[in-house]
Amino acid sequence: MNLRLPKLTFTAQIFREGRQYVSFNPELHVASCGQTPDKAKNNLKDAIRGFLFSAHKKGSLSSILEEAGFVRQKKEWRDPSFVSLDRMTVVA
Repeated sequence: MNLRLPKLTFTAQIFREGRQYVSFNPELHVASCGQTPDKAKNNLKDAIRGFLFSAHKKGSLSSILEEAGFVRQKKEWRDPSFVSLDRMTVVA
């Protein structure tokens, strides 16, 4: 991949499923996995890079990033401004 993609910050959620760790990015709905949390996170970075590269090749990168909350300012993309990230329990 010689294409230069923008430097962007994404959320990584790591879950344990049996002996594997699953990594998930909610902004792009991209997932991966690995034997350790770090491996799952690194695999998620690779999956996101591949996703962004494919979106660029298809001409849909800008619309995907806008839908994920990124804002284009001049020639650069700004990350969404998160206020908080919480876990909460709801009793049904």
